[in-house]
Amino acid sequence: MKYFKKIPGERVYLSPYNLEDVRILTKWLNDSAVTDGLGDTFMQFNLLNETQWVEDMLKKTEPAFAIVLNETDELIGSIALMDVKLACGSATVGLFIGEAENRSKGLGTEAMKLIIGYAFNVLNLYNVNLAVYDFNEGAYKSYLKVGFREIGRRRKAYYLNNKRHDIIYMDITREDWYGRA
Repeated sequence: MKYFKKIPGERVYLSPYNLEDVRILTKWLNDSAVTDGLGDTFMQFNLLNETQWVEDMLKKTEPAFAIVLNETDELIGSIALMDVKLACGSATVGLFIGEAENRSKGLGTEAMKLIIGYAFNVLNLYNVNLAVYDFNEGAYKSYLKVGFREIGRRRKAYYLNNKRHDIIYMDITREDWYGRA
């Protein structure tokens, strides 16, 4: 078995990474359709640095997961809690869906719900935050569906393709999560 259903969901599950994932992750991280929304378009990704990143994720205790389709056990993306501060009960979350055909289907929203449930129910966190760019309307709407709220903006702080964009900061608290319908 290549993946393990660490956090099971209806259509996707979250699994620890495999070293075999390095090639597809490197492919996705060299696709501007993915990296524009991550703020990493200027970076160069290669098999060596991605292998090191996956090896580091396999050694660390910070939750970083492969997003995998239940039906086919196919890797479709990545999600992680970063800068986890257990004493403060806080973390930052980030995700991406690799292939265009898997975007705008609610799969990222489901993965986000899974990791937020894990953050609050297993890690006992209180607050999880993220940043999203104003041109990434699909992601913004997805985060609102999960229960995130906008908490501020840095105006015109992100430069991409000869345009300036706002960075939108959002968070979700334990009360937001448990108070949702």
